[in-house]
Amino acid sequence: MSQHTPTSSLPRIKDFRIAIAVAEWNGHITGALRDGALDTLRSYGMPEKDVTVVSVPGAVELTFAASKLIETGSYDAIIIIGCVIKGDTPHFDYVCQSVTQGMTALNADCDIPVIFGVLTVNEEQQALDRAGGSLGNKGAEAAETAIKMVALNRHIDEL
Repeated sequence: MSQHTPTSSLPRIKDFRIAIAVAEWNGHITGALRDGALDTLRSYGMPEKDVTVVSVPGAVELTFAASKLIETGSYDAIIIIGCVIKGDTPHFDYVCQSVTQGMTALNADCDIPVIFGVLTVNEEQQALDRAGGSLGNKGAEAAETAIKMVALNRHIDEL
């Protein structure tokens, strides 16, 4: 029995901007995740001018990029996209912990959501399955999450 992410319809919101920070490491996977996010935003009707994509060398650098993008005050949400594949050393654990803690700190301290679109997998096939393969595209899911979180943030601001 396969597990599926719960889905709900996307709220209709207007006039918002999203930035996507993409790690170059494992680029064949992160590129597919980025494309999934961009396709979802286009399908939603978001103009290309309202989406900014930046690249960083690896997953650890995603937190810095997200922080700098937040500081601009130009975006309603940031999506970070990366892929960390487990190897034979503890490097995997350090990278995953660094990115997770960095993103969590930004979400706790900042006024806009940072969406976690980083795959942390044991082997490359698991990443491929989640980057447009048999398990969908987690980049597309991150874009949907960004839309929902922008709507939530606006709703809370109106209270």
